[in-house]
Amino acid sequence: MRKKPPLKALKSFEAAARHLSFTRAAKELFVTPAAVSQQIRILEERLGITLFRRQSRSLELTEEAAILYGGLHEAFRTIENIYHKFEGGEYKEVLSLGCVGTFALGWLEARLGRFQTLHPHVDVRLRINNNIVNIAAEGLDLAIRFGTGIWPSTNNEKIFDAPFGVLCDPEMAGRLRAPRDLLNERLLRSYRINEWEDWFREAGEDVAVISGTVYDSSGLMIQTVIHSGGAALVPLKMFTRELTSGQVVQPFETEVNAGSYWLTYSKSRIMRPVVKTFRSWLLSEALLFE
Repeated sequence: MRKKPPLKALKSFEAAARHLSFTRAAKELFVTPAAVSQQIRILEERLGITLFRRQSRSLELTEEAAILYGGLHEAFRTIENIYHKFEGGEYKEVLSLGCVGTFALGWLEARLGRFQTLHPHVDVRLRINNNIVNIAAEGLDLAIRFGTGIWPSTNNEKIFDAPFGVLCDPEMAGRLRAPRDLLNERLLRSYRINEWEDWFREAGEDVAVISGTVYDSSGLMIQTVIHSGGAALVPLKMFTRELTSGQVVQPFETEVNAGSYWLTYSKSRIMRPVVKTFRSWLLSEALLFE
């Protein structure tokens, strides 16, 4: 009689292969790394193959393991989606969306209610990231990112451009007469290299390298401006509420192209109908916004 597949071992392998780490897999499964390692050994013995090449500080899938992982990942993802559809005692379609935080707070959250009204059977699971995302590893249907749109492993559709401009507190704005005056003020920086230098160049000023604290979120920079002062170079479209309320001011009209917001999704995965629905809705909303 053929033995049943060792479900616990298969789940341990899928998590370890997705993270390429026994430690992270163990954390996800609420077990120890030793327990994950043991389950991997059981699976290797059952199948008669080696699943991982153990490097000095990392794991690498063997060719056989890569094939096994592809099928298991989709299978477990399907099971999870079916389970979530029936949570709460009623049937719902589940859509997992990864999103850079600035876009989620500055644009998406004000519109998601309209999508839910149009499609009450869809349960959107929103996960915030700082623009670093792995769609397959995180089990996402779609991800919204900021940048150039050059990500080879995904299909990338532009949502809209997002020119950067300077925002500061009203008190600082009263002191500024020309762009160069900003050099006497506290300038907040993001992880994007040379953006301030690019902005000053667009404004007709040649300046040395800007130094100071680096933030990984435009939203955090604007909150710092509001509560502690300073000037930040941010995507202006994401902060219309703060501008309208007078919490921040745009002291100069100069803008610089730092990138765009993009809707990204896996090239290898077939897009489910609910994902197609959300994609069409999002891109339609973006056209209205433009």
